Order: sequence, then structure tokens, then C-alpha cells
Amino acid sequence: MTGEQESVRVLVADDQRLIREGIASLLGIQPGITVVGTAADGREAVGRAVELGPDVVLMDVRMPGMDGIRAVAELRRRAPSCRVVMLTTFDDEQYVVEALRAGATGYLLKDLPARELAAAVRLAHAGVVQFDPAAAARLAAALTRPAPAGAADALPGPPGPAAGGTEAALTARELEVLRLVARGATNREIAGRLYLSEGTVKNHISRILGRLGLRDRTQAAIYARDRGLL
Repeated sequence: MTGEQESVRVLVADDQRLIREGIASLLGIQPGITVVGTAADGREAVGRAVELGPDVVLMDVRMPGMDGIRAVAELRRRAPSCRVVMLTTFDDEQYVVEALRAGATGYLLKDLPARELAAAVRLAHAGVVQFDPAAAARLAAALTRPAPAGAADALPGPPGPAAGGTEAALTARELEVLRLVARGATNREIAGRLYLSEGTVKNHISRILGRLGLRDRTQAAIYARDRGLL
């Protein structure tokens, strides 16, 4: 990338000033990254994101006032084009699942080298969902464990224009595709299993996400688990 116009615009939200400013400084010297601002809590992060229009927000999970999870959900409503990556020291299963349900694009831990963090920001801007290995293990454990009764209503659902949609809105074929997505199958694997073209699989997945108000395959997998569709 060359020129500021092509840079990924980033907002850093963390309640610890030293960490917040350190991350901003390290990212600010990475090629293709422009740090447009910082925020000390979730409420300020939402306000500054609406004001500054960053491409990516790096959001801590635990902050006073409005925490990172609530801030993600609020940003999905007020700045839907902004990608939010959780950047935290906590890899608790509940935080990982709640962040993804709220609409986070990824979940990373703060021990990343600056260069890797910059690469993660660029990937987030491109729409690539990313997990720290520890967070990925927590998510895998959550997806393979049966959801307790009422779990689907205990946490906020993924936002979007069709939020609140149910599997009743899906065709039988779309339900088959959703189950395979939730089991980790790639588009090519789904196409081979259901005797479809990869283009048709992509179209099915797009319709599934739209009808259920989901953002990506990860949220689709969580949705399927919570509704007992696996």
C-alpha cells in the first residue's frame, strides 16, 4: 500500500492509557495503517467511531461503563461498515462467544508482535475473521458442547436488518448448507457433499446470512449450535 488514502484507518479502544497509547504508537509506524484516534471505554469508542469513521476498531473486552461486548453491538447498529476486532488479555469462552454474537470480526490477544497486529488489522478490513489459537480453542469447545436451555435468549443475538430471523425462513437445502457450515465444511466440501457448484453454495450462504441477520460463517455456526441444528 502507498499513500494515506489507501491506509486502513484504525481506532484503538482500551481503558488502560499506557496500553492504549502503546498500541496506537506501534500501529502508527506500520505501513498501510493510520491510527485516527483512541478511546478509554466502550461508550467513547462508539462515539469516536461514529465521528471519525475508522475502517477497523481494536476493542478491549473489559472496560468500565460500557464494556467491549456492548460497544461492538452498538457499533454494528450505528457504524455497520466498521470492522471490530477484540484485542484483549482474556481468552475466556464466554467472552469469545459473546463478542462474535455481538458482531466482532475477530478475537486476538495482546501479546501479538506489532507487525502481526498490523497484518491482522489489514485482514479484518478485508473481512477475514481471525482468532488467536487460544480463542479458537474456546470457540470450538463452545460449538461442540450442547447449548443449555434458554441459552439462545441469554445473550444478545447478532445484529442486522433481519435480526430475529429463524430457521423457518430457510429452505430445506439452505438448512443442509447451514448444518455443514456449522460443522466447519468449506464451500468446496459442501458443494461435493450436496452435488452443487461452489457458486451455488456461495449464493445459499449469502441468503442464509441475510435471512437470519447474521454477519459471517462464524455467527452462522453459533446460531446453528444454539438452535440445536447440528
